[in-house]
Amino acid sequence: MAKSKPTNSTQKYLPIKEVRDGILVLKTGGFRTVLMVNAINFNLKSRDEQEAMMQQYQSFLNGLGFPIQIVVQSRMLNLDDYLTQLDVLSRKQTNDLLHTQTVEYTNFVRELIGVANIMSKTFYLVVPYDTGVELPTGGLFAGLFGKKGRPLSLGGKFAEVKTKLMERTSLASSGLAGLGLHNVQLNTQELVELFYTTYNIDTARRQKLFSVSNVDASVIQHLKDSTPGQ
Repeated sequence: MAKSKPTNSTQKYLPIKEVRDGILVLKTGGFRTVLMVNAINFNLKSRDEQEAMMQQYQSFLNGLGFPIQIVVQSRMLNLDDYLTQLDVLSRKQTNDLLHTQTVEYTNFVRELIGVANIMSKTFYLVVPYDTGVELPTGGLFAGLFGKKGRPLSLGGKFAEVKTKLMERTSLASSGLAGLGLHNVQLNTQELVELFYTTYNIDTARRQKLFSVSNVDASVIQHLKDSTPGQ
């Protein structure tokens, strides 16, 4: 009996070798941290405030001795869970007026997202550190879509790189905070989830990612059907 040909996973085509301690380890020998940055409404600022922010932003960029990457991720806003909660709430309402108002509001939201493409935007700042030395195969990230990979053996090199990269990350984070842009560094779990949801948009809505410490062939937890009686 002929063996079925194994299918190629998305992971094979990604430049990431491993995710360790909140750091992306690239196949090219590069290392990256990712800051998730809250946005502010620039148009609501006065002209003086806008000019002050632009000057501060220019000073922030000029103060960096390394390149950065700014990524904006746009996604269709998924309100399925929210609408389900509203449906449950409306059924539990004992007050007729509140029940009617909840149902009308739920229908309004459903109609709104049906006629308008409501998008959510998330902003990321990527901080790099490159060594130029290509790394061996394996790593935790290799198990995200398939078999679990062996951890990379980077020895003391990783600790040295991590220290330097964290210095850059701290500098970028404090610079953003000085602009009034709250930011947080993504940890290992959050980085894996970011890439999982990015490359599996539809699947990620139905399937939940386990903790990355348990990444293996069963990394995806199929959500149980919530239909009553099952």
